[in-house]
This record gives sequence, C-alpha cells and structure tokens, in this order.
Amino acid sequence: MPKKSKLDPRAYSRIVVDGIKQAPSRAMLRAVGFTDTDFDKPQVGIASTWSNLTPCNMHINELARLAAAGVEAQGAKAVTFNTITVSDGISMGTPGMRYSLVSREVIADSIETVVGAQGFDGVVALGGCDKNMPGCLMALARLDRPAVFVYGGTIRPGTDKRDIVSVFEAVGAYAQGRVSEQQLKFVERTAIPGPGSCSGMYTANTMASAIEALGMSLPNSSAQDAVSEQKRSDSERAGAAVVNLIKRGIRPRHIMTRRAFENAITVSIALGGSTNAVLHLLAMASSANVKLKLDDFTRIGKRVPVLADLRPSGRYSMSELVAIGGIQALMKSLLDAGLLHGDCLTVTGATLAENLRDVAAYPAGQEIVRPLSDPIKRDSHLVILYGNLAPEGAVAKITGKEGVRFNGRARVFNSEEDSLRGILAGKVRAGDVVVIRYEGPRGGPGMREMLSPTAAIMGKGLGSVVALITDGRFSGGSHGFVVGHLSPEAALGGALALVKTGDEITIDAERREITLHVSAVELKRRRGLWAPPKPYARRGALAKYSAQVSSASLGAVTDLE
Repeated sequence: MPKKSKLDPRAYSRIVVDGIKQAPSRAMLRAVGFTDTDFDKPQVGIASTWSNLTPCNMHINELARLAAAGVEAQGAKAVTFNTITVSDGISMGTPGMRYSLVSREVIADSIETVVGAQGFDGVVALGGCDKNMPGCLMALARLDRPAVFVYGGTIRPGTDKRDIVSVFEAVGAYAQGRVSEQQLKFVERTAIPGPGSCSGMYTANTMASAIEALGMSLPNSSAQDAVSEQKRSDSERAGAAVVNLIKRGIRPRHIMTRRAFENAITVSIALGGSTNAVLHLLAMASSANVKLKLDDFTRIGKRVPVLADLRPSGRYSMSELVAIGGIQALMKSLLDAGLLHGDCLTVTGATLAENLRDVAAYPAGQEIVRPLSDPIKRDSHLVILYGNLAPEGAVAKITGKEGVRFNGRARVFNSEEDSLRGILAGKVRAGDVVVIRYEGPRGGPGMREMLSPTAAIMGKGLGSVVALITDGRFSGGSHGFVVGHLSPEAALGGALALVKTGDEITIDAERREITLHVSAVELKRRRGLWAPPKPYARRGALAKYSAQVSSASLGAVTDLE
C-alpha cells in the first residue's frame, strides 16, 4: 500500500481565507452563505455535471445536494459548482458529435480550473453521460487532492427492454422496410423512460465500472439505478468519504496507480465493456502520470475472460445486473482467481481486498454473469490490432459472435454522413468492409462515434456480413465486426487515407492484424497524389482541440508532455 502523506486538512483553503490580507475573499464568500465558523473548516468542492439537456444528467443536481449534505455532516464546508455536459445520444450522427470528445477535455479543464482557483481541500465529482466520467477523473488526477467520484446511475429500460440503441437500429430497419413509420415512432416514444445513463454495458456503464475497480468511487457506485435510494445513499456517503480522505491525507494518486489501472482494464474486459474504455483509461492514466499503453490491454486481455452477457452484444441490461448485486460479486470472483490486485487502496480508505472480503456470490440460477469456468469468451473482446493500415494500433470489439476474421472489399466514405447515406441507400452489400475516414481526433475533429452507421448496418440485417473500420470511434452501443481508433489517422496521412473502394482488406482478430492488400509501391504512388483535407474549423474550440490533440493510441489527450 502506498504511504499516505501528512496533509493539513485546510492546506488549500487556508491560503484563500486565513489572515487579514484575505478579508476581501471572506467578504465575497459571506455573500454566498459562509459564516464565521465555515472559514475554519476544510472546503470541499462539489463538481456537478447537472444539465437538463440529457436524461443522463437531469437528476444530478439532487445527487450533488446529497453529496454536499454528506460533507457538511462531517464538519466540512461544501461548495457546489457546475461544469458542462453534452449528449452523445442527441448529437450522434450530426456535426455536433464533434464536440463530444472535446467535452471530456473541457470538463477536465473546468474542474481543475475551479478547484485550483478556489482553493478547495477536496472534491466530490458527479458524472452521468459518457465523457463526464473520464473528464472528472482526469481533473481529479491532475489536482491530486482528496476526491471521490459518484456515478449518476443507469437508466431503467424502456418498454420491452428497449433503449437508445433500439431506436438507432429501428431507423435502419425502417430503411430496410422491416419496420413501419408507426412502429418506429412507438420505439422512439417508449425507449427512454426517465433519468440515467444508457442501459447496456455501453460507455457510461463501462466507465463507471472501471472507475469503481480503479478505487475512485464507493463500492457498487457503478451498479445502481439513477432513480433509487441506493444512489441517493451513495451520493451522501461519498460526501462523508471525502472528508475522511482529507483527514487521512489520501489523495487520488495514492489510489490511481498502475496496478489499479490494471484492475480497471480487467473489470472492463470481464463485463464486455466499450472500446471507449481503451481511449479513456489511457487518458486518465496520462493525467495520473501512469505509463499505460495499448499493449497493456493485450497483455491483460490474454488472461481475462468475458463473463457478463450484457448489451449491446448480450441479452441483459445494467438494471438487471443491478438487481442481482452489481459488479461486486464479479470483482470478488476475479480477485479470488488472482486476476485483480487486492492490495490497491480505494476511496473507502481500505484496500480493494478489504472492501470485497464479505461480498456474497450472485444468487443461484442467474444467467447474467457467467462463472470463470464457463466464460462467454476465454480472452478479451477488446482486441488491439496492428498492420499496414494501423502501424500505431487500432481497437476492435470482437466478442466472438461476429467471428474472428473478416476479408472483404473496401467501400470508402470520407465522412460519417456520407457512410450513413450510403448504407441507408443500399450501397453497402454483403462482403464489404465499410471504411469511414477523416473522423479521427484531429481530422474530425473530435473522433465522432459511429453508432448511426453501425446501427443502420444492424437494422438492415447486414451485421454478420459487413465489417466497418474507421479512424473515429464507436459508441458502447455499437456491435458487429467493427474496428476503430486506426492510427495514424487519415487526416495526418495514415494509410487509411490511401484506401480505394474495391481494395481488399483483412481483419484477423486471432493474429491481431489489420491488412490492406495493396503493394508498398502502389501505396507510395497514391501517397504522392494525396493532399490533406482542409481543416473543419479554423477558430474556436474545435480548432484549438485539433491543434493540440494527440493520437488515439495515446488517449487523444490535449496536454501530452
């Protein structure tokens, strides 16, 4: 266990509010509700991602209030502030989706900015939609002040267990003539019943689970319904927990160690989680000064099986996993098998093994999480590929249901919009490898998620006979034979930019290779004729992001040393 530092509980707030010269600061704070006694207390910032623009975050204001109450019940002073969120589900398939990954950086920067400026001694960060979680954790790692993360919780399934992916796939089915306009409207109206993050093991639930395994949220915080007493209690207990961390001098970098990141990777694999876990864990590790690489996912993935039968490729929703006890029993079985590092410190102040000591097994007869002796897949579904199309790496999500090898002819599109039009118009046929390029971190910019194209392929019944590759990325709701994060990206002259419709491409998950069957001589000729695309934006947030962002193989961070 790492040594704990001796931390003055008011090490940061003391600078802001103590002494004669800080009278102006105290005057300002009195106006927002501080009293004389509050100036002698540790101050905890409550970083809320509340917004009424998405179901994922619409309830977080109440959870933030409860977290603040938990802080103040322990004798500290809570101060709540907001940061942004954007909705992937709403912006998906539109130019607005370019801002999704950008929002991760804005969230991290804004939390770091407020906490650094205001001199908070600790932080509780609450997140719901996908980018909230890594954004919060990146800020907490940078600041390295006592902190706890609270997940906003999962949404309950809609009618007939529908969710947002059901709507995307219904659009493809409508284009194929298998669903009427009236049926599509019914799916639209019944898929999203209220607050919470998307209901499968998509990116939000994947990242919440990874963060719990990392040790930065309380036990079972990742596996609670958004609208539940358990989530309300989790929020209040998080407030109390951060005060305990302040008193004990336990900081995020005591918790966010390399071994803890290996635990997060292990749990993400066992749950069949999103490919975005690769991108976000790399980014979070970078902020914590932990050297994590793509090849670590391969190394760990060789010995960790997929155990959870969860959507999008499986049968069950997160709420059904919640009903049988969440991920704690899964983690206990992984720990007992020697697949987790039990000595890692957590925000409870105890180790992971201590937290899991009295966890009971799943109830008999449940089929959501398989035993280690009978896995869904004996190694990881997150497959890192290399080859002449991705010399710096690419990330595939291969559960085994899609097969492990695909050979076909390229069907090239230069944007997500072009690909969706082509798929819905019937231009994509069995045996095609759909190529969507110029959607990388810099070229997109923002590395849009390809849920609309992958859902349209599924909806048209082509999921088992078509592959899709891109320098963009995928929603956790995407499934099928899909490969993303191809690096270097097309906009930087990566080989993806040189592919022509009709070229032969092979994706081999067993050999971990992705190959364009075009000679080096021909690729050199094509490169001589290639010109980079014009930037999508020349000013503003997208332009700044494009100028600063690193490769997807490094987490697409904007503050790389």
